[in-house]
Amino acid sequence: MSLQQAITLRLENEFDGAQFTVLVEGNHAILQISSNRFEGKSPVQRQQLVYTCVNDLIQSGELHAITIHATTPSE
Repeated sequence: MSLQQAITLRLENEFDGAQFTVLVEGNHAILQISSNRFEGKSPVQRQQLVYTCVNDLIQSGELHAITIHATTPSE
């Protein structure tokens, strides 16, 4: 399974109904995700929710850097 597929699967499982884009270059990823789960959350809290999904990939070194753009559908 590619890194992009691994990230996509984790986001699909964690953020049901979310709209997202995953771009991967080497071991760097850019995630754009829009979810109702981010309502009322600060930018840091939103990023923490996403990091939880991919933390094992970061810990293993498979994913080195990640850029997260997390919004609500109304934003």
